[in-house]
Amino acid sequence: MRKIALGLMSGTSADGLTVCAVQIRPFKVLHFKNYAYPAALQQRLLSAFSLRAAELSALHFELGYLYAKTVCKFLKDFSLSAREIEVIGSHGQTVYHGPHDKTPNTLQIGEPSFLSARIGCPVVSDFRPMDIALGGEGAPLIPFFDEYFWGRKSAKILLNVGGISNFSVVGKKVKTVGFDVGPGNTLIDLACQTFFKKPFDKNGTLAAQGSPDKELIARLLTQPYFSQKPPKSLDKNTFGEAYLKKYFLNDFKKPHDLLATLTWFTAASVAKAIADFVPPAHQKEVIVSGGGCYNKTLLAYLQTLLPQIKVTTSLSYGIDPQAKESAAFALFAWLALHRKINHCAAATGAKRAAVLGKITLCK
Repeated sequence: MRKIALGLMSGTSADGLTVCAVQIRPFKVLHFKNYAYPAALQQRLLSAFSLRAAELSALHFELGYLYAKTVCKFLKDFSLSAREIEVIGSHGQTVYHGPHDKTPNTLQIGEPSFLSARIGCPVVSDFRPMDIALGGEGAPLIPFFDEYFWGRKSAKILLNVGGISNFSVVGKKVKTVGFDVGPGNTLIDLACQTFFKKPFDKNGTLAAQGSPDKELIARLLTQPYFSQKPPKSLDKNTFGEAYLKKYFLNDFKKPHDLLATLTWFTAASVAKAIADFVPPAHQKEVIVSGGGCYNKTLLAYLQTLLPQIKVTTSLSYGIDPQAKESAAFALFAWLALHRKINHCAAATGAKRAAVLGKITLCK
């Protein structure tokens, strides 16, 4: 019987759970699907940072139960047997990420015991704490996957545009680097929800009808984080509702111009990071994944700002942009189960590479 690894990912937008089934050798994405959260649950997850301990504990267990229920549905949807699943990797839902606090810390919720009990296989979760224990930022973790998949090829910049944006630089004879760049989809989504009553700007159609305020963005890009040398990482709330209110909501009469400006902000922060931190010899190709890769206006802005670089998506390399992160955690889990390194210390600033993740067993 073939053995499959599953990966589970819920990003900073907390809009749903992506489940991915992969074959490890040779590596291949077999199936993936995103399961949307109910709107009420999404709002609770987005505000989880402010919950009391008892409420947060209850949400942690509720989410774990939902993960198990969702994986059962995934198996049914793709005619898979639980006996085929060797291991599950679950990133969990990030509530808070504070690597620069007095006591560096990070918190992801979604109790893994429900998955292990229901599916009957080991579950690897809580990947970030070991990196922090080794002096790292706890993020980003995806550079290891990028290195694993693209590390023997020519230099490439792997850009993921989720709630925030991050990228890795990998390739043959390239010292892998990776870090959180700046805003991704969160500010754009918040503006869409506020002014257009839509969850996101589908295909970037709304932003395309506006004109970006490039001078405002140039000023914002002088904020310290954008010039801070990597490794570095962001909390999901850094570019959230408070940031939107402080820097944007009072300056725009036309909502379409606001969306165009926020989209330009994401693209311009990526372009600045490439110019500042990627050697010119490695500035050949940007491969975009995550929800932002479907925003045609964002991709057009990126190409405008990076005229010397080819901008494409991971689909052109056989990995669906929506499946990449969940596929990565399937790989991380399989490696952890077999006590193999699943960690790029150069991207996080950790003292050494390690096996990340805690294993939950149910016999």
